[in-house]
Amino acid sequence: MIDPLRTALLVVDLQNDFLHPDGAYARGGQRSEAIAALPARVKPLVEAMRAAGGIVISTQFTLQPGRDGEPIISPHLRAMRPFLTRGDFLPGSWGHALVDALQPADVVIEKVAYSAFYMTRLEWVLRKLGIDRLLVCGIVTNGGVASTVRDAHVRDIETTVLADGCAAFSEEVHRTALAALTPVARIVTICEALHDLEGR
Repeated sequence: MIDPLRTALLVVDLQNDFLHPDGAYARGGQRSEAIAALPARVKPLVEAMRAAGGIVISTQFTLQPGRDGEPIISPHLRAMRPFLTRGDFLPGSWGHALVDALQPADVVIEKVAYSAFYMTRLEWVLRKLGIDRLLVCGIVTNGGVASTVRDAHVRDIETTVLADGCAAFSEEVHRTALAALTPVARIVTICEALHDLEGR
């Protein structure tokens, strides 16, 4: 059973710049049908959590502008995504925001690395709200999702990953990442999570 007063739905990086046809990744030729399908798939659980009095937290990958206005991009990310440029994932911008279908989030966490716990206020917020359980969905399974789930585990936060609420740029990578998370998290479908929430 899911206790909505102790549980948050953590939506990892479902942002316009990642998913929208006009976003930064689409402009750079990085589109994935599996990733684009996530908002519609996750929306029923988002709505159910809100109706039950639960918390929905959106983590949002952020490229902080430097002194010259150009985004501060880690070398490994620059090598993988050379198309990223000024204005992409800019705090407060349209591209930085959670996709419209899942708006509004109760809490927004800006993050600068894969893990939503790295140098953010996420753990502080969870502790203050009395939340010790997470339902995790979003992108990418092998990146932001996996890193966040592992960091939750070492903080003794009970974590459930929504298998069909996550995606990667290949199905094989997605499945491998989920399998690797089984020692530190429960893996369920969105339907199973809805059943657990409704049967509380």
